[in-house]
Amino acid sequence: MVEKLKMIWQDAKQLKDERGLTLVELLVVVVILGIIAAIAVVAIGGIIENSKKDAMVADARQMISAAKLYSASNPGDHDLVFLKAGATASDDSTEEEGYKYISKLEDPFNDASYKAGSVAIAESGGKYTYTVTLKGSKFNINGVEEGSLSKSSLSTP
Repeated sequence: MVEKLKMIWQDAKQLKDERGLTLVELLVVVVILGIIAAIAVVAIGGIIENSKKDAMVADARQMISAAKLYSASNPGDHDLVFLKAGATASDDSTEEEGYKYISKLEDPFNDASYKAGSVAIAESGGKYTYTVTLKGSKFNINGVEEGSLSKSSLSTP
């Protein structure tokens, strides 16, 4: 028991003699944290950009789904317009026939309406093809068919 007390006393004495971190060690830690933060900011910026592109492709897919609903009621070749080209955001007449089948379309790059959006519906032998056009502030989707719609189909205006 006495030996245990001696060991505890020696451990406590050693802890008392230890010093804290030096200024150089603290500076090294701060620099390392700064480098990690810089890398994280760049990576997060790319993730946000990719998610906005994904949102635009999802809007185009939603437009195609709405066009499928429309073509079930209105067979034949049509152009289903969602947003008129050239209309301003303050203009109430920007929403067209397609908005009866969809709730909302917002450009993810500026949180406003897209500049224009439509789906061309073509029928051939009882089979329908859907080609979407969507014009945003930073990217456009120009005449892309449903099967080949992806982030790679985005183009700059």
